[in-house]
Amino acid sequence: MTQALPFRKIFDGVATREQMFELFNRVPDCPFEDRISGKAFENTWFEIELESYESMLGELPPLFMRAGMFAWSELKAGFVGSVFFAITIGRKRWFTGYCNLGDRHSPDAMRAAIIAHETAAARGMNREQKLELIWSRTHADFRGLAGEADPDAWPPEDRGKRTIVICEPDGGSALKLLERLTDDEIDHRLPSGPAI
Repeated sequence: MTQALPFRKIFDGVATREQMFELFNRVPDCPFEDRISGKAFENTWFEIELESYESMLGELPPLFMRAGMFAWSELKAGFVGSVFFAITIGRKRWFTGYCNLGDRHSPDAMRAAIIAHETAAARGMNREQKLELIWSRTHADFRGLAGEADPDAWPPEDRGKRTIVICEPDGGSALKLLERLTDDEIDHRLPSGPAI
């Protein structure tokens, strides 16, 4: 019996649709036989946007579909194919990875590995590291620099500092300096909490 390959995250942050296809089309630096068999791709994964998850569901009929996951009917190589996951880790997130679909436990094992990796990522980080993680995970539409659009809206000492959109308790939204997030706001944005 062959040893299972380790699970590997191959992209930091959330891949855009364009980046997702670049990652799908990448050619790993490895023996040709590993690419043909699928071994070069097996157990690799990365995070994607909701729009990418939904569009891939509509591209081809799924090979299988269960709550929170589906497999694309087109295989990459050998028995290795793309599986897409919707996972709640503090909030709803979407991932894709290459699983050996010849092993019926492979998608569940990858799902567990993703959850373990993403929940462990925030443990042991200091405040600055947590802020960097939040910044890198926030979509470009919801982050920017203070004073970028309207310099007069920010005091001179805050201009050029990083901002993100936050939800207000009344249901509205506002820009806030990243460095001024409260501990509760930081915890809310980190991958943690129950996974479903």
